Amino acid sequence: MEGKQTAGRKKIPLEKIEKEADRYSTFSKRRKGLYKKASKIVRECDVDMGIVLSSPAGKPFSFISPTPKAVIDRFMNPTIELSEGEKLVAANARNNINQNNDRLLEFDTREKAAKNKMCSLEQMNKTRDKGWWESPDQFSADDMINFEIWLNIAELQLENGASSSSQPPPQDPTTSAQ
Repeated sequence: MEGKQTAGRKKIPLEKIEKEADRYSTFSKRRKGLYKKASKIVRECDVDMGIVLSSPAGKPFSFISPTPKAVIDRFMNPTIELSEGEKLVAANARNNINQNNDRLLEFDTREKAAKNKMCSLEQMNKTRDKGWWESPDQFSADDMINFEIWLNIAELQLENGASSSSQPPPQDPTTSAQ
């Protein structure tokens, strides 16, 4: 096995990143991870959650589930009971989120299956025996001339309305040269 190409996953100490470009990149990557974890908590624990972030460039980002009103009301007064209408809206939002997450999971599964199939097809293509028609570099000069003549005759016959060639097709050049 060759040496590693990347440093892999490492624990990064929580301290301010000095390089501005690195800080933007790290914020973007960690924001995605934070949203993913928040979505998982919401889905598995059936809780209301809101996250509000401000990027190093001052651009605002937020993650709110199921609705902003439900999260804000719960934050302002944790013991308050939501009205029936708000409960329905929140339940509908949760239902839509769950359906979209299920579809996303299905698409991810399909993508993995398609990638696996492509890899196996590429592997099969590498190991299979190629036909003589797929390897023109095996043709001798005589084989190429004979094949070209046969194609010209077939083209003329098709133009004249003939349905089949009077001459047989050329044989496998790898066997005719022997």
